[in-house]
Amino acid sequence: MIKNQWYGILESKEVKSEKPIGITRLGQKLVFWRSENGKVNCIFDKCCHRGAALSGGKVVHDKIMCPFHGFEYNSFGKVTLIPANGKNNDIPERYKVNSYLVEEKYGLIWLWYGEKLDNIPEIPFFKDLREGFSYGGFSEMWPVHYTRAIENQLDVVHLPFVHTSSIGRGNKTLVNGPVVKWEENLMTFYVNNVVDDGNAQPLKPNEIENYKNLFSLQLQMPNIWQNIISKDIRIGAIFAPIDDEHTQIYIRFYQKFMKVPILKQLVNTMSTFSNKYILHQDRKVVLTQIPIKSEITMNENLIQGDLPIIEYRRRRALLKGEIDKK
Repeated sequence: MIKNQWYGILESKEVKSEKPIGITRLGQKLVFWRSENGKVNCIFDKCCHRGAALSGGKVVHDKIMCPFHGFEYNSFGKVTLIPANGKNNDIPERYKVNSYLVEEKYGLIWLWYGEKLDNIPEIPFFKDLREGFSYGGFSEMWPVHYTRAIENQLDVVHLPFVHTSSIGRGNKTLVNGPVVKWEENLMTFYVNNVVDDGNAQPLKPNEIENYKNLFSLQLQMPNIWQNIISKDIRIGAIFAPIDDEHTQIYIRFYQKFMKVPILKQLVNTMSTFSNKYILHQDRKVVLTQIPIKSEITMNENLIQGDLPIIEYRRRRALLKGEIDKK
């Protein structure tokens, strides 16, 4: 994983006020719960006493109680009560577990993965989706590393082959460009796939004029993506790393063309059927890729149309300190 980044890791609605939830993200077993004021807390999901999962316990005011022996933990992972020792007994510093910085924004829970810095950067959500849009969606787990799941959404070459019956109709197999632009850690890539009449070579990225008028998609490092269908419709995705072999994918349909509350929710809900159909077309192929994790250097023969994937791998390697900035 890339250190010192905000990762979208689960939907806000998954963290209830009445009981904790235990999940694995970024290779760590974590437990989440809400304080009485609604604030989300996150600590390591293993009691420091006998190793029981804290997520099997209950919330007591702002604390979480271990189900095994009643140890209570605060949001900093510190044990504040050992019932067997009495309420007034001092608790040594060693009775604690790791705590994690989490924030709740844009209907998501975000976890800061890295050092506890003095100035934590802003959560990197797409600016144009921060207000004005409603959404509906679904999630599912894929048994692949999150890099493979992300790269599938950066792959502009596969559309006419994997999605013949959906978004790849038209047999547009010739890939011009694509044009890739970075703004800090936000990648925008512009797509121009056309029918191959046998009389042309694909245009190189620097040969494409007025590329900003083309269909575009975006990847915000480290793990969120959007398909800019129009100014009023977007498809978003959050690729939450579970561990090196599993990814939880959250798909969202964003829209702001429907304003009537009941119809708005109906439109958002109905989008799930088509989005799930398209995602499952991808799933059939991605789950066969070897290895299940991608790296900057692999035994592959990439082509010009793979430029968004190449750029993603370079940026990821740069942020991980595996290569120097050129």
